[in-house]
Amino acid sequence: MNKNPSWKYLLLVLIVAFGVIYATPNLFVADPGIQVIGVRNTEINEMVLGRVTRALEADGIEIKSIALENNTVRARFNSALDQSKSRDILKSTLGSNYGVALADLATTPDWLAGLGAAPMYLGLDLRGGVHFLLQVDMEAALLRSQENYVDDFKNLFQEESIRYVSVTRDASGSINAKFRDEELRNQGLNQIALIYPELTTFTSDADDRFNISATMSEAAARDIQTAAIKKNMIALRNRIDQLGVSEPIIQQQGADRIVVQLPGVQDPAEAKTILGKTATLEIRMVDEENDLTASINGRVPIGSKRYYYRDKSPILLKTRLILSGENIIDASTGFSTQDGGAVVHITLDAKGSNVWRNVTGENIGKRTAVVFVENTTDTRVDSEGNERLVRNRIEEVITAPVIQDQLGKRFQITGLDRPGEAQELALLLRAGSLAAPVFIVEERTIGPSLGKDNIEKGFKSVAFGFLAVLIFMIIYYRMFGAVASFALVMNLVIIVGVLSLF
Repeated sequence: MNKNPSWKYLLLVLIVAFGVIYATPNLFVADPGIQVIGVRNTEINEMVLGRVTRALEADGIEIKSIALENNTVRARFNSALDQSKSRDILKSTLGSNYGVALADLATTPDWLAGLGAAPMYLGLDLRGGVHFLLQVDMEAALLRSQENYVDDFKNLFQEESIRYVSVTRDASGSINAKFRDEELRNQGLNQIALIYPELTTFTSDADDRFNISATMSEAAARDIQTAAIKKNMIALRNRIDQLGVSEPIIQQQGADRIVVQLPGVQDPAEAKTILGKTATLEIRMVDEENDLTASINGRVPIGSKRYYYRDKSPILLKTRLILSGENIIDASTGFSTQDGGAVVHITLDAKGSNVWRNVTGENIGKRTAVVFVENTTDTRVDSEGNERLVRNRIEEVITAPVIQDQLGKRFQITGLDRPGEAQELALLLRAGSLAAPVFIVEERTIGPSLGKDNIEKGFKSVAFGFLAVLIFMIIYYRMFGAVASFALVMNLVIIVGVLSLF
């Protein structure tokens, strides 16, 4: 006689049904596919979808399905061979303005996806994926620190009312400060020794100038390099987390390299774009005192540099850096209330907000420029057939507005071409600027062959164990065991048949 209440059986049925539903997506094998995304300002639209379709059909590639989803073209194929061929075809057809990536596209039915059911995420050993080896440019990290010392010295001398002639950095990395007399030099020397004990200083006299030369000690240089690689690892992890990659592996290798492993993705163009970028912002004042035409003819004045807008029109900016990505603690996207264009809302740290408040307060009516800076690497084949990494630095002026009022901790950047670009820029700034540029020196796509063998062995062990249980029940319980075994097998067949209908 059944002594258990009915609600217990109902609860058991619900738990089993819940487990079956959310385990079912693992039975649907992902389709081999590709995804096409726009690089930087390139927009993905129906025209791009048509170009991709025509390029694949012209080469006889059988497309299982193709669609435009979330500003990305995704195409599915019946075999991995068609997938690989399609990537090569589209890379040569679309050019460098588009990223073409291999991807495993899920085949989970819509009704399961609507319930939040998704396949189990497997690691790089079971699912395969991409392995990147990144080289950190330590020389750039030291250069950035030395340039910061130049600005810090100038600010220090101004705050302490110490008149100086110039503060510059030479080719060896030394920071040189010049004064008109020995008393002023001694005052500057005392302040440097008090605030920057990590610097080694010495003095010299030449041409009626009293000079201070400051260099970083070896210990300070090592600390900067160690901090650079640690900060880069944190920034890379933040970027990858926002890309939605499950369980990435990011670890240091040696003194100046970082290993990044992304399970379940096959040469993702988006991940390469985000990882390889050191995109950041720089804010500089527009040089309105000197002649822009003269700078175009090659006579660039000292203290200024010629930049270009995105439409290639020139603009003359002062070399003094007002703000950089290091001063940004948050970035979000939005739309302008004036023209409805995409904007990025910027929040500065305490140091940056103080500098920005002072600069904007002193320069009302003057123009300031927002410069987009990006370091990338491209693989080129030289005349001997060897692949080489070519480093590129892109500097583009996004906007150069007139300062209308004193600004503080928060402001917004306009002049962006489209919402996708604003989102990408906000992601990079929010994740944190890299302390030094990184370059992809090794890239490998790892197949899930070993993991596939392990999974197949796991299925076989479960099947053999299940068969052994059925045989034992038939031998031990005879007729009742045979009936129970038959009923269990039929239930499994019915469940699999029902699921296959979806």
